[in-house]
Amino acid sequence: MANVASPLQYGDPPRLGPYVVQARLHMAPAGFVYLGQAPDGRAVSLAVLTRGAALDAAARERFLTAIREAAGGERSGVRGWLGRSARPRGSVLEGAPEVLDSDRGHAPWVAVPYVPGRPGAERFLEPVMVGGTLIGEAHGPDFVPYWLTDRAPALPGPTRRRRPLTETRRRVLLAVLALAMLLLLVTTILLLLLLGRRDSEPQPRQLPPTVFVPTPPPTPASPEPSPSTSQSPSPSESGQVTPGQTPGDDTGEESPL
Repeated sequence: MANVASPLQYGDPPRLGPYVVQARLHMAPAGFVYLGQAPDGRAVSLAVLTRGAALDAAARERFLTAIREAAGGERSGVRGWLGRSARPRGSVLEGAPEVLDSDRGHAPWVAVPYVPGRPGAERFLEPVMVGGTLIGEAHGPDFVPYWLTDRAPALPGPTRRRRPLTETRRRVLLAVLALAMLLLLVTTILLLLLLGRRDSEPQPRQLPPTVFVPTPPPTPASPEPSPSTSQSPSPSESGQVTPGQTPGDDTGEESPL
């Protein structure tokens, strides 16, 4: 089936790994096929699952099994009940293109060489849809996966890359650095002032330990006065004294006066 390139739409990935997505080639129930460009400039066909199919573990495993078998060159067959060679569900079809690169994570994709007019990566989306049985032709109601309604491409999570510094961010960064340096300088000055003040203050002199020695009570400086007994002169010592005369009177002659 010839694929006609159409412009990309909203939600299409701009890149898948190292490949630049340029246009849509095919849209299938299980995924999308894009035209991409490899780093060396050659055209590639890229297949990616829908978000619903990628969230279904069984559908994602069928897609990955087809990629592994095509990348490893495995071709396995199972003999059917009628003796015919039947290929198990999930195996690739005959004439699968060469696998150049793939991502086998939660949002898998595969890249194959793009050749106009020939099938490309959409061959790996065919085993994702399960239809019919292993015995004879398909009959009865067709199986419809529950995830067919979620038709957005399954893309890996955004990778966190360091954005280049703009002029505004550069100025903000310089202002933050200047403020941090200013705070550091002020803190250093305050610490120096506090430490210098502590060193300049005189330290109180430590007093020697006090030893208590009991002292006797004080004694008076002068002896207490004691009463003295006065002795009267005896007659032998003082002699006979004439009555009426004192010892100081003159016993001689009276004065002519």
